[in-house]
Amino acid sequence: MTRLRKYRRISLDSIDEPTESITSGVENLFDVAMVFAVALIVALAAFWQSPLLFENQDFTAVVNPGKPDMELVVKEGKELKRYQASTEQGSGEGELLGRAYRLPDGKVVYVPTEAERKKNAAAE
Repeated sequence: MTRLRKYRRISLDSIDEPTESITSGVENLFDVAMVFAVALIVALAAFWQSPLLFENQDFTAVVNPGKPDMELVVKEGKELKRYQASTEQGSGEGELLGRAYRLPDGKVVYVPTEAERKKNAAAE
């Protein structure tokens, strides 16, 4: 007796193709690495803009000097204080110590009065 074998006909359309590529896992790792790199660059840029805030030294900085929104930032230890400029006129009693002049290059030079120079010379 002869056995008849039945062969099933398989068409190429019926074969399921994988929905994901073989390298999809590596692509996901690459995406995570890129997000981490961008976050690191942003953190470094923020640090380079304000390195004084992270140092252990005290400092005083003037933000927007000479403008109406001028601000004074003072760091003492771990405490950070901000002072806003005001258009109010101050009053009180005091002693004139000298004069300050702004040079054409933007530098400010302090020139003591004659009395202040004599006082400093006597102290030395």
